[in-house]
Amino acid sequence: MVDQWGEYVVLSDGLRRIRIDVAGGYLGHEPVLLVYAIEGSRSAISKVLPLRRAIEITARRRFPIRLFAPEPRAQRALTLLRVHDALADGATHRQIAAALFGEDRARLAWNGTSDSLRSQVRRLVAAARALSLGGYQKLLDLQARKVSVSTDEASSSDQNHWS
Repeated sequence: MVDQWGEYVVLSDGLRRIRIDVAGGYLGHEPVLLVYAIEGSRSAISKVLPLRRAIEITARRRFPIRLFAPEPRAQRALTLLRVHDALADGATHRQIAAALFGEDRARLAWNGTSDSLRSQVRRLVAAARALSLGGYQKLLDLQARKVSVSTDEASSSDQNHWS
């Protein structure tokens, strides 16, 4: 890919990604030699983690989960997808509660003195329906802007170049 800073490639496993900026030459169809540039001790600290990630990816041919922070909203997004799928399959709110929180908790709390589990499921159902009615576009737009900002920051401040 090419942007205003030059050529780059993004490697991803669908959840995690690493961007390799090409400082000299180009990525064609031939094998390339990757050289990681670290200039000065002040910038070295921020460049060690991307280098460790790149080493792990090339050595093990997979993304090292332990070197990537978990996406904080991923669990909620997965839960909303599960709720959406359950609704599409005709599940009741009670069945959704059992699937998400366990049959024992759902059985005990569903008709208990507290309405908290029912309320939580209602909120999840409402959020899942809102996403399916177009709210996912806002979510994706925010994610695209977030990725663009983090990529821009990495390109301009980190300057982790491969040549």
